[in-house]
Amino acid sequence: MDTRQLAEQFASRMIAHRNKLAGKTEDALLAQFELHQAAEAIAEQHDGHKKAAATALSHWDGSASERFDKRSRRLGRQLRVTGDASRDAEQIVAGTTAALSGGHATAQRLVEEYVTRASQALDAGLAVSGAGAPSALMKAVATASDLEKQYTRESIANLRAVHTELKEAAGKLRALERHVEHDGIADPSAQHGGSGHHGGKHGAGHGGKHGGHGGGKHGAGHGGKHGGHGGGGHGGGNAGSSERARDIVAAARKEIGTGESPPGSNRNPYGPTAPWCSSFATAMWRKAGVNIPLYPFTGDVYDWGVAHGKAYNSHHLDQARPGDVLLFGTGPSSPSTSTHIGIVESVHGDTVTLIEGNSSDQVRRVTHRLSSSIFYGGVHP
Repeated sequence: MDTRQLAEQFASRMIAHRNKLAGKTEDALLAQFELHQAAEAIAEQHDGHKKAAATALSHWDGSASERFDKRSRRLGRQLRVTGDASRDAEQIVAGTTAALSGGHATAQRLVEEYVTRASQALDAGLAVSGAGAPSALMKAVATASDLEKQYTRESIANLRAVHTELKEAAGKLRALERHVEHDGIADPSAQHGGSGHHGGKHGAGHGGKHGGHGGGKHGAGHGGKHGGHGGGGHGGGNAGSSERARDIVAAARKEIGTGESPPGSNRNPYGPTAPWCSSFATAMWRKAGVNIPLYPFTGDVYDWGVAHGKAYNSHHLDQARPGDVLLFGTGPSSPSTSTHIGIVESVHGDTVTLIEGNSSDQVRRVTHRLSSSIFYGGVHP
């Protein structure tokens, strides 16, 4: 009898709680990243508008220019309000992501503790032989059942606590929505003096599924299956690959200097509140159109590359090119062996310049030797 499998059947409700929290965490991660991108885009639009208006007014005099200046200033204020609201929403969703991630970790701990204790009790019951065996087994099953009730109560309480935080965050997002929906940007009809209550939803974005959940140094979490270290991968080759690589590098360069908020907290705009080098790298790939999950664990990126025929190991580092990622460590199996990741910006002989997230708590440009003593492999986008 596989007592661990039996214990997992007893734990089915707890496992459902854990999986539910995992799915909501994935959605919150995408919402957080999309809000960050929206705030950046609005900020760029605001700056561009100011510069264009200033250029136009520098060559324009008269009453018409005064009216233009007035409208231009109003639009600038509207853009600023909406941009600030997007950043506020990003922070609210970041807190939600942290709550969900913490709730998921608690749910996972409860499942693991229960399964361990219940399987030990069942093993002890099965170890009894002779006339007392049936009684010992019944007692072991009763113990496992009692433990299930105890741990399920804790799991439900954990789920409710997270739900409370989600309700509070939803209230804050609704307040932000009301604040911006008549600013002339979220609801263009407001530009024409309309006072009606229009507009759909403007708060957090929603979206697809992401990858694992973070933990130890530089993006722990789920250790991917070792996808094989042999053989060089084969990437790209199509006409769009070089354009995609340029888009990846351009996106990563724009993030240089972005750091944790507050410093040392692991709170970042790319993924869960956890070591985030891999969240950053996969977020930049996704922004450039690469169909890859947002992976907080570096080894999962290499395993994705193996599965898609895009990975190359330490014997083939000469394949590295801009837009790729390089993996630090000795292999993808666990956070202790796959320790860090960076996006290749340029390669010059035996040196490579990477743009790395979570490098001294920020996005930085760092140059390394292109060596198998540093990198165990790389992946083409």
